[in-house]
Amino acid sequence: MAKHNSLSDYASRRFRFAGNALLQFHDPFFAQIDRLRAEFEAKGTHFVSFANYDYLGLANHPKILEEADRELHRLGVGALASRLVGGERSTHKPFEAEIAEFLGMESALTLVSGYLANVTTISWLLGKRDALFIDELAHNSIVAGCEGSPAETIKFRHNDFDHLDQLLRKRREDFRHALIVVEGIYSMDGDTADLPRLVEIKETHDAWLMVDEAHSLGVLGETGRGLAELQGVDPGRLDLVVGTMSKTLASCGGFVCARKPVIDWFRYTLPGFVYSVGLSPVILASARTALRLMQEENWRVGKLARNAELFRDYAHANGLSTGPAIGRGVVPILFQDSVETMWASQHLLEKGFYVPPIVQIGVPKDQPRLRFFLSANHSEEEIRGVIEALRDLPPVAAEAHELVRKAMAGAGDEGWGSSE
Repeated sequence: MAKHNSLSDYASRRFRFAGNALLQFHDPFFAQIDRLRAEFEAKGTHFVSFANYDYLGLANHPKILEEADRELHRLGVGALASRLVGGERSTHKPFEAEIAEFLGMESALTLVSGYLANVTTISWLLGKRDALFIDELAHNSIVAGCEGSPAETIKFRHNDFDHLDQLLRKRREDFRHALIVVEGIYSMDGDTADLPRLVEIKETHDAWLMVDEAHSLGVLGETGRGLAELQGVDPGRLDLVVGTMSKTLASCGGFVCARKPVIDWFRYTLPGFVYSVGLSPVILASARTALRLMQEENWRVGKLARNAELFRDYAHANGLSTGPAIGRGVVPILFQDSVETMWASQHLLEKGFYVPPIVQIGVPKDQPRLRFFLSANHSEEEIRGVIEALRDLPPVAAEAHELVRKAMAGAGDEGWGSSE
């Protein structure tokens, strides 16, 4: 007979398998950034975060704060209901029109979460006789959407479009509809997909193509319009573009763009929209102002690119590996093992640089890393300083090796989660 445990015992066991003993060595997660900054500055030490998504440095822009405050007092904090059943604010559809136009799409719909935008769109779109073709390194929100879909999920090797083409040649006729899903920038490796080839493949095999621009909006292309702009592809050849307001747009929430008939259908049927509260007017005002600012202050996109390229190139000059990263918003530094990665994170924090390690979250266990989010606000001194701190990393203490060895020995195959 199976053993029955309490929920608490079950949770403790699952957490142990996920490697929670690592946290006995060093727990860099859930740091209170405002308090950390105040503590370092009180000691006369400069504090720099490379762990936040503020790609264009707009999060604390005076105009965004001003507009958010104005909407707070004009419309209140929340939307108070699903927009379908409770009505919407006069600012919802104008922002959707603006983000769609910016990305070269016909129409858009906003949701309260970027993660939700992927999950609900993918899980709702297809039926039992359909198929999803996704990159093996797809974000957890894409994977979760696939798991919730009745369609068959087929994975192709990361950025291997010959493999994708072979799979479609072999399997396409087995299905009524086929959706290919890729990302503008992959959030753990900082690399991109070959969009012209993808468009060619999807048109050859009569498939649909969805691009997740979460980390590439405001980052790729001369004006920050994403992967299509960077690689010279007409956005009209894409079927779906999904993204978030939590990164470049300095707020939170998600959106999905498509042709008008698709969005009209979603507006009345998409579960994550119909059964969720509407986007907060305050958040909407922040995102809308950020979208306008990135066009008015377009120097920010170029500054981010220069900062990210400096980071990548200076890392290489100092013998550090950045994997396949192209040198834009996300650039990882790869390490030999989890011990060294945890050690490096702790060492950087002591120097005033906040960069949590990625050792059990969304990456293979043999590819731990520190993941750096670059911003237009980072200075050259800060970028060179953090690379030099890694270059001068002291040897890992023997006791740290032993503690982490024991912790990893008790970890199973279940990680804390997936990439974000």
